Parts: sequence; C-alpha cells; structure tokens
Amino acid sequence: MTGARRGHCQRKTDMDDMDAATTSVASMASMAASTTTSATLLLLLVLSLQQCQGTDQDEYAPGSNVSIFPYFDFNVPRNVTTAEGQTGFLHCRVEHLGDKAVSWIRKRDLHILTAGVLTYTSDQRFTVIRPDRSENWTLQIRSSQGRDSGVYECQVNTEPKMSLSFQLNVIEWKAQILGSSDLHVKTGSSVTLTCVLSQGPHDLGTVQWFRNDVLLSNMLAGDVHPNALDPEPRLRITVAWTDALTSKLYISYAKPADSGNYTCKPTSLADSASVNVHVINGEHPAAMQHGNKNRASALSLHCLVYSVALVVMRR
Repeated sequence: MTGARRGHCQRKTDMDDMDAATTSVASMASMAASTTTSATLLLLLVLSLQQCQGTDQDEYAPGSNVSIFPYFDFNVPRNVTTAEGQTGFLHCRVEHLGDKAVSWIRKRDLHILTAGVLTYTSDQRFTVIRPDRSENWTLQIRSSQGRDSGVYECQVNTEPKMSLSFQLNVIEWKAQILGSSDLHVKTGSSVTLTCVLSQGPHDLGTVQWFRNDVLLSNMLAGDVHPNALDPEPRLRITVAWTDALTSKLYISYAKPADSGNYTCKPTSLADSASVNVHVINGEHPAAMQHGNKNRASALSLHCLVYSVALVVMRR
C-alpha cells in the first residue's frame, strides 16, 4: 500500500517535471520568436533609414535641412521699364540648377528665345548673359522697341516645369514743351515755356534750358529787368518734381534778342524738346502767346456785319 502510494507520487512528480520542461521550452521558443521578430524589425528600420539617407543625399546639402532642388531667387526686379532704343535687361536667378537648363520664352507667341547659352531666334537683339558658374541668366534686349513690351518667362526643365514671369515695358521717353513749336510774342511781353518729362525707366534727374545751343543758366545773372527797382532777372527757371518733372522758363520784358531756338534737355537718357520763339514789334498774323481772342472775335463779327450790309444795299 505504501509502495503503491510512493509509485503514484513518483509518477505525479515526473509529470510535473515534464510540464515544467514543456513550459520552459515554450518560453524559450517564444523568446526566440520575439528575438527574431525584433531583429527583423530592426533590419527593416535600418534599410529604411539607409534609403531615406540616400534620398536626402540627392536632395539636401550635407549637414543641413535645406533643399538643393532648383529654385528661383525672387529678390530680383520683375516689372522692368526701359526706353525705346535703350538696352533692356531681365535678370533671372536660379539656385542649385544642377544638370537642368534655363530657357527664356516670349509669352505672347510662346517663342523660345534662348535655351542654355544658345539663342533660338533670328532676332539677334535677343541674347542671354550668363557669367561662368553664375546663377544669373539675364535676357538682354538691345535697341528695345515698343513691340518688345510684354511678358517673358524664365523656365527650368524640371518635372513639373518651373517658370517665373517678367514684365517688360518699353516706353517712348522724351521731354515735351507744351504749346506750339513756333511761338510769336510782342516786344515787352512775358513768355513762359513749360517742359514736362514723364516718369521713365531711370531717375528723372533735372533739365537744362538752351537758347541756340547756349546754356541759359550762364546768362541769368546779368540779365535783369529794365526797371531798376526790380532786381529780379528777366530769365528765370523753376523745376518741380511730382508724378512728372516740370520745368518752366520765364522770360519777362521780351526783346528781339530773346528770339531763337529754345531746347529743354533732360540730364537723364530722355530725348530733348525744342521750340522756336519769335519776338517781334507789333502784331503778327500767326498765333501770339498772349493774343487777345476777344478782340479777334469782335473784328470777325464786325467784318460779317459789314458784308451783310453791303449785300442788303446792293439789293
């Protein structure tokens, strides 16, 4: 009885040992599987990081987070004004161009003007300026004309295409003297010549007045009013800057010696303007700057009445 009980206890102990061993093996297997999974995940993570690093090396500068994919520098003038006959410049700056190419396109007809440093138009006024290893691709338009005004695109052959638009304005920039180009005035009268220079592509500067190609500022000091009580010079120049540059030449007590060709010449690149002044004794049939329109109207009315009276009398 005692031996049977001992045998039963021994079998139970053996079974417990087998269960413990099985549990231990299962635990070890589970740990091994967990380790394998972790190793696999770790390997995938490393491969992913390497791939990302490879991509970063292509698109980012080493040691920085700044993209080196081509991009435009927007800190350039994109609305450019130039005068007819002058050379216009459109400055396009592309950073990190790499193996890409820059082209200039005229938007109104989609004509390719330049590609790289080559010109693709028969109009030789268009060229591209690109100093060696420079980020600047400048479209140069020599002898600009009014028809050159419009939109131009600087393009980079990326995928998708990159483009930046520029507006070119070509204007006729010249001074203008208001009124007739031939002016007749009476001796002793006052004359005012007004020269206007509109806004242009450059600083308006100022203007100089010439009479028969002689600078008037050299004449002003010693030429005073005939009235000794009036110390003001007979010739006086004023200049005002508003939306336009306006210069006025005042001549008081005009005399025959004041006759001649008067030129308003800007100190900028704008063209000058001229007018002929004739100082005469007595009336002149041509328009006088200070003529009496009322007197002329009255004279015309008198002539009309006289003509009608003659017709009535003849009847």
